[in-house]
Amino acid sequence: MAIVKPFRGLRPTQDIAKDLACLPYDVMNSEEAAQMAEGKECSLLHITRAEIDCPAGTDVHSEEVYEKSVSNFNLWQEKGWLKQDEEAKFYIYAQTMDGRTQYGIVANAACEDYKTGVIKKHELTRPDKEEDRMILTRYVEANLEPVFFSYKAVPEIDAIVENIVKNEEATYDFVAEDGFGHHFWPVNDPATNKELEELFATKVPATYVADGHHRTAAAARIGDEFAAKNPNHTGDEEYNYFMAVHFPDNQLKIIDYNRVVKDLNGMTAEEFLAKLEATFEVECMGEEIYKPAKLHEFSMYLEGKWYKMNAKEGTYDDKDPIGVLDVTILSNHVLDNLLDIKDLRTTTRAEFVGGIRGLGELKKRVDSGNMKAAFALYAVSMQQLIDIADTGNIMPPKTTWFEPKLRSGLLIHKLD
Repeated sequence: MAIVKPFRGLRPTQDIAKDLACLPYDVMNSEEAAQMAEGKECSLLHITRAEIDCPAGTDVHSEEVYEKSVSNFNLWQEKGWLKQDEEAKFYIYAQTMDGRTQYGIVANAACEDYKTGVIKKHELTRPDKEEDRMILTRYVEANLEPVFFSYKAVPEIDAIVENIVKNEEATYDFVAEDGFGHHFWPVNDPATNKELEELFATKVPATYVADGHHRTAAAARIGDEFAAKNPNHTGDEEYNYFMAVHFPDNQLKIIDYNRVVKDLNGMTAEEFLAKLEATFEVECMGEEIYKPAKLHEFSMYLEGKWYKMNAKEGTYDDKDPIGVLDVTILSNHVLDNLLDIKDLRTTTRAEFVGGIRGLGELKKRVDSGNMKAAFALYAVSMQQLIDIADTGNIMPPKTTWFEPKLRSGLLIHKLD
């Protein structure tokens, strides 16, 4: 069973929560971070992207930047912008997008669960990217930003969350600059905290990394590092755990993750369309944007027109957790077989476009001349993600896109 524990969160005062909270540090560059923090003296970006407080041109991976992060982190606490709760507790963090709200529980996940497979993953990680996410944690000795987990919904947990959000006023409640709502409740009742911990321990056999595979792997490695340096290590120390927001699977919606390609591998548009008909039923839909409406249906934008592409029987395997995925069908029958794009992790001939940008972004990329064709996919389901993780399989790269992104700074987990 999964170990999901309450902890003493370090969090902002109510009056500055909106200004202190920010997007994850790795979805922006330094210039964008500086713009986002402009006019927000208390923004967490002064800690997660401390290069914005250093002289222009400072290497973002320099010791000067990390020391500035530590200095700012300490200063934020000295000023009282960040205060630690006296008692360990769970926290409810809800997000609203397009009229739909998802309710997660912020809690400690166990590094040991990641190593034993109780925390299940569906993507590969790279040691260099893990290291990148470990450095700042080493310096500040805290999980500054949460990872995004899911679990198979438990009615008893849902009932507790529903009771709290209906009967208690949210401590933080704001709409961010991107239009997404963020709502936050500490679980203050000791008996409720105990009940939640017991429900996770008895009703939740596994948790799933939805978004943040590298941060999760990095957190587990940090735990090992801290343990190795502690001659009196017991296994109960805070560094044996890391902060995650746990959402029930039935509240999450995965957004499509689409592809654009720079060329047709020497083929004309007519030749390419003819080749596609071997594995797809292809229908021209005209100049209006066409979005796939079901599994195994794709749309393609090529030379000013949209096409509907239905994969033919025999081109996929609905009994195979990987073979059923539309990203697999597209990769095998189009990108690999026709365009000779073998490895999406390393190719320079294809790029990924998150569905949050809309299919208009695909049209824009092709019409600009930078790309030759675009492919829109039907979004992966949470059940497909869980099936892949449960069977120990790995999804192709850039398969899932989750929105909204978790705001950093509403809660911090100190490792000391």
